[in-house]
Amino acid sequence: MTEECQICAKHRGEGTLRGELVARLNGFWIYHAPPGEDGLAPLGYLFIESDRHAPHLDDLSDEESAALGRLRTRLARALRNEGGPEYVFTAVVGRGVSHFHEHMFARYPDTPQDVPWQRSDEFAPRADTNEVRNLARRLARHLKEA
Repeated sequence: MTEECQICAKHRGEGTLRGELVARLNGFWIYHAPPGEDGLAPLGYLFIESDRHAPHLDDLSDEESAALGRLRTRLARALRNEGGPEYVFTAVVGRGVSHFHEHMFARYPDTPQDVPWQRSDEFAPRADTNEVRNLARRLARHLKEA
């Protein structure tokens, strides 16, 4: 028997993967990272996931790639407008998942200069479920206005 796709289950609101849904646009789902065991999440840590099975960046169609580029820019702008980060980074680092997914995370002004870019989320403000939900709603409004 084939194992159920974890991302498909997440998109249906089932399974073990979680996150606060920001929006579903142009073939992509955007989620804010869920709180960890301490009940807090790094504020502004997002996942962009393909609607369909497309495990690699080069599996995206030209239309999906264009939509992804616009989505990244709009999300980065929305994060900077809403949360005050100094930088917004993205990274495609997933392996072994049948959906394209990209991580987007913020670097806030009070992050020590010697912290490498890829560890910026470790110094982000920590947010509870309500604060994450509120940010997700504000980001969704920015996407609708764009």
